[in-house]
This record gives sequence, structure tokens and C-alpha cells, in this order.
Amino acid sequence: MRILLAEDDASIAAAVRASLEQSGHAVDHVNDGLSADTALRGHDYDLLVLDLGLPSLDGSDVLARARKRGSGVPVLVITAREGLKERVRVLDLGADDYLVKPFALVEFEARVRALARRRTSNGTPEFRIARLRLDIPGHRAWVGDAPLDLTAREFGLIEALATRADKVTSRTQLVEALCNWDEDLTDNGLDIALHRLRKKLQGSGTSVRTIRGLGYLLEETPDA
Repeated sequence: MRILLAEDDASIAAAVRASLEQSGHAVDHVNDGLSADTALRGHDYDLLVLDLGLPSLDGSDVLARARKRGSGVPVLVITAREGLKERVRVLDLGADDYLVKPFALVEFEARVRALARRRTSNGTPEFRIARLRLDIPGHRAWVGDAPLDLTAREFGLIEALATRADKVTSRTQLVEALCNWDEDLTDNGLDIALHRLRKKLQGSGTSVRTIRGLGYLLEETPDA
């Protein structure tokens, strides 16, 4: 997933970012509310991890603006603000989950996985097409019962395609899903990753079809 992390505490941001990147996610980090609002307007994210006590624009306002624009990005709030009324207020604004600081990273990671399951497969743990099975939160894949060995970049590709399985995914969307602001992916690098993924999908009854001029589509092959 490509995740926006909006957190102004440098030590918390570093720990959370490291945890997310270790799990194979691309992470963009901002440390104030206006930057978070701008990033959300300019990019499609799979998850927003949002601190409420942000400078320049409160996290609650960032969330309210996003929902007013019709954004459906899942939002995990991480905040030092406690109390039932505050949790209810933020959830009513449109947050999907709420975690009070200080928190254990293992719980944070579990909540990210839960939101990923909800986003990708209506709460079920796996995405399936033909003989291909994906555990997107757990970054695991199988063809039938045999594990499919994918690199982090290859898994990021198939995740981006699987979460848009009913529509064409553009090259721009693939690049955005794989890279954060600190990392570039060349056209040649994307083509190489797609070529390697296609080879590994042989025998799965699944292929990545090129839709000329539009992008790519993950689909079941006739021999599935």
C-alpha cells in the first residue's frame, strides 16, 4: 500500500515509518496539517495515518476536509487525546480507527492489517482469482497451495492491480503505489518488474494484460 503518515513527533514518525516500510509499504511523511491536506489532494493513498495535534491545521480538520471532498481513504488516527467523547467525535468525522499514544507497534501493525483487509476484500483475509491467492495484509501469495515467491516490488505491483481488479490500473497509479517521495521508479524499472511478475504468474490461471494507452488489468486467463 501507499500510505500517508501525518505526524509531527519525529521519534514517533521514525518508528511508525520504519514499521510500515519493513512491512513492504511505500510511505510519504508530512509533519503538519496543511501539508497533509495538500498531499491528500494530489495523490491517491491506500491509508492515512493521522495525528490529531498537528501544527498549521489540526488533524481533525484534515480529516473533515478529506471527507467533505468525498475521499474514501481509510484513516487510522494516532493521538495523545484520550476520552470517550473525543474518540466518538473523531470517528463521527469519518475516521476508521483510533489508537491512543503511547501504543505498541505490534498493535499498530495489527490495526493497519485490519484496515487493509477491509479495504481490499470486504473484511475477508484473502483475495482470490483463478488459482492465485493473496494475503495482502500479510504480504503472502500462493498458486494453489504452493507459496509464490515475490519480491517486495513484485508484491506491491500485484497488490496495486488486485485492489483495482475490476478496472484498469494506469502506469502512474502503479508508480505511485510502489514509490514514496524519496524514491523514483523509472519506466524501464517498472517494465522489468512487470515482466518478472508475469513470469511468476505463469501456471496460476492469472495474467497481467496490457490495455494499450490506458494501463494494466489483472485477469483470469482462458486456461484457468
